[in-house]
Amino acid sequence: MKAMTTEQFQQEIRLGIPATLPEARPYDPDINHAPRRKDILTTEQKRLALRNALRYFPRELHAQLAPEFAEELRKYGRIYMYRYRPTYEMRARPIDEYPARSRQAAAIMLMIQNNLDPRVAQHPHELIIYGGNGAIFQNWAQYRLVMKYLSEMTDNQTLVMYSGHPLGLFPSHPNAPRVVVTNGMVIPNYSKPDDWERMNAMGVSQYGQMTAGSYMYIGPQGIVHGTTITVLNAARKVGGDHMKLFVTAGLGGMSGAQPKAGNIAGVVSVTAEINPKAAQKRFDQGWVDELHDSLDELIPAVRKAVAEKRVVSMAYVGNVVDLWERLADEDVHVDLGSDQTSLHNPWAGGYYPVGLTLEESKQMMAEDPEQFKQKVQASLRRQVAAINRLASRGMYFFDYGNAFLLEAGRAGADVFEKGEKKTENGKLKTENGEVTAAKEKKADSSSQFSVLSSQLTTFRYPSYVQDIMGPMFFDYGFGPFRWVCTSGDPADLAVTDRLAAEVLEEMTKTSPADIQGQLADNLHWIREAGRNHLVVGSQARILYADCEGRTRIALAFNDAIRRGELKAPVVLGRDHHDVSGTDSPFRETSNIYDGSQFCADMAVQNVIGDAFRGATWVSIHNGGGVGWGEVINGGFGMVIDGSDDSDRHIREMLFWDVNNGIARRSWARNRGSMDAIKRQMEKTPGLKVTLPNLVDDEILDNL
Repeated sequence: MKAMTTEQFQQEIRLGIPATLPEARPYDPDINHAPRRKDILTTEQKRLALRNALRYFPRELHAQLAPEFAEELRKYGRIYMYRYRPTYEMRARPIDEYPARSRQAAAIMLMIQNNLDPRVAQHPHELIIYGGNGAIFQNWAQYRLVMKYLSEMTDNQTLVMYSGHPLGLFPSHPNAPRVVVTNGMVIPNYSKPDDWERMNAMGVSQYGQMTAGSYMYIGPQGIVHGTTITVLNAARKVGGDHMKLFVTAGLGGMSGAQPKAGNIAGVVSVTAEINPKAAQKRFDQGWVDELHDSLDELIPAVRKAVAEKRVVSMAYVGNVVDLWERLADEDVHVDLGSDQTSLHNPWAGGYYPVGLTLEESKQMMAEDPEQFKQKVQASLRRQVAAINRLASRGMYFFDYGNAFLLEAGRAGADVFEKGEKKTENGKLKTENGEVTAAKEKKADSSSQFSVLSSQLTTFRYPSYVQDIMGPMFFDYGFGPFRWVCTSGDPADLAVTDRLAAEVLEEMTKTSPADIQGQLADNLHWIREAGRNHLVVGSQARILYADCEGRTRIALAFNDAIRRGELKAPVVLGRDHHDVSGTDSPFRETSNIYDGSQFCADMAVQNVIGDAFRGATWVSIHNGGGVGWGEVINGGFGMVIDGSDDSDRHIREMLFWDVNNGIARRSWARNRGSMDAIKRQMEKTPGLKVTLPNLVDDEILDNL
């Protein structure tokens, strides 16, 4: 990597796309690269893809670049423009090192570079941040042009982003967003996985996942808190004082948080990962304690750790199906089970089938995609069969929002309970009208619907949102609030941790009983955050907080900047996986039972409302978590700088960003949200939310 002075780095940023051809960059085999994408374009579409790529460059370079880009398309299925990958180190720098006329733009540059930091990004050279295909840009020309625009823009301009492509700078005003991002916004009838493959290969759309395409990814810490909360509460559901064993899969991107979360939650965890580079990366970062590539060694080690009640995280470097089948065959008692492979992207590297090596899978998915699909589906059927055996012996299994149950069901795996219907009050009825106490309990938390073959079906396992995150957190406005200290100074992060803890401590004194548990868990989290060594990349933190908590914490940060206790601005944001940000019937809105879980009004309204209430940048995406065409999600970033304007933006925007979702969940008749929005209306002049009137089942039954 070329060492540069700050001045040289700034010159490179301002240069944008160089007028002369830079030297070709060698392909680095030590980097974790994206798999080869399938050959899906026709001959004419390939010509169009090349024409689209070459339009970023002056005509005199086309003759030399065209064959190079054609070879990339042939070899990798995409045109990444590797030649234009910068020679400087990719990492988040202190905000003052960025060349910028706008402080807000400099903060966005910091966030973009953090996403692409090799310690953070899953496939950094292909601009894939996490999830196998979650991209920040489609190619390196887009990155260079965006950074140039950000270095030039003022607070009276807005940069418009179309799926990684910078459309340009447009006149606006200081209270408008500096950047507006859309990713994958395609006509609904053209939103199938192969449509993404085709449009992405042609260079006209991209899958931004959630925080990948919105510049808000903070590495595995971004999900470790939510995973910790999930595992903690899942363990509480299982009960007992014995050491719990948690088995799951995936260490590549966001899934890399699972071992760390298991340690924080105090369990023994085993995470399968097929890619040795991904497993080694998490081990080197201290996010997993042990690596095992032999089940003969792993199984005794697991039994020993459980017997000793020793908290430890183990990675099995191999196929997850082999792990599940061995656990079932040897009758190992598993308390908690899940999966976090990238099954939103099952045919292009998100899931690797049993019986094939990693390299064999990569070759087959590119050269024989139909055969690869069959292998994946057969593997899912075997995985579910083993999971079902362990569940019958007492394991609590939950879908972790990665489309596992959805794709397993489509593969014909035994994941359904048939012949059941849900009433609007959440009670489950069988076809003959009888309702058992056990089924009533299941209906409250564990039903997830999918229309398959015109028959209403119910998954036999809950999603974590249905059982834990939805009723305990989202319905009350708690979600993954996060912040980044743009000074890059760990001392600033420590100050923010202390300020956040002080706010939560004060809130526990007066908060209602139904959120005391959430506050207590989050207070424990933030007090221990520094000791858990969560930072990878930028000086960032995540904390689940409700509207009051987010607002008070943000105002405390702004006041600390104002008085100089914090040395530089702070970026506020959140995961899209939140109260209001995402409409996703198999994850974030899976505990919505009024039929609107397939509607996307909430996510779209949220981004619009954030944009005119003070967000520094906003984004709206098709896809994220459970896959292209399965979800609409959005997010924001807000740069606070100690000003009165920042105080106003905090109060106005964070209020909307949370309460939009609570109001929608209340209208869906979610009890926690109904209580939460009533309390908010009592405290907030000007807030008037339409409340639902509940209907007795007896009235409808007698019709």
